[in-house]
Amino acid sequence: MAMKKNQDSQLVMGRYRLGQLLGSGNFAKVYKAHKVATGEAVAVKVLDKDAVHRSGMAEKVKTEVDVMRRVRHPNVVRLHEMMATRSKIYFVMEYASGGELFARLAQSTRFPEPVARRYFQQLMTAVEFCHSRGVYHRDLKPENLLLDARGDLKVSDFGLSALQDGRGGRQLRGDGLLHTACGTPAFS
Repeated sequence: MAMKKNQDSQLVMGRYRLGQLLGSGNFAKVYKAHKVATGEAVAVKVLDKDAVHRSGMAEKVKTEVDVMRRVRHPNVVRLHEMMATRSKIYFVMEYASGGELFARLAQSTRFPEPVARRYFQQLMTAVEFCHSRGVYHRDLKPENLLLDARGDLKVSDFGLSALQDGRGGRQLRGDGLLHTACGTPAFS
């Protein structure tokens, strides 16, 4: 069995000990975890394979993995590895201990100008890098922007992203634009 109960935590494939639930969606839950061998903190996204297949989202998951492998950048959450069992898919990713930018905004509603400029510069650097690799995020919002321990911004959640080369059933049209409506309406 891939996940074994061990008191308050679960062991994933003998390599990662799951801890606190960080968030959940329709098909996945994200946990803070620790690598058993080193103690390194990571985030583990756990997807239910049956739910992914029943909903027709298997291609989307493949695209998300492809995207995360393409975009190795200091301001993009890094995918360390992907693992799978018969029933689950695991994305082992960089853990951003500072949480969501959204939570920081909710606390102060306004950042000092130097802080806002720094976040904006880091976001634009990440977006430019993604675009140079043919990746279009399509759901940039404060909930998908994380902060690491140093306060650096990290773009996360590439689940709605599109690839310029058309993999994943999404592609640029002749006018050079993506025409699929998606993302969060308030941020689209």
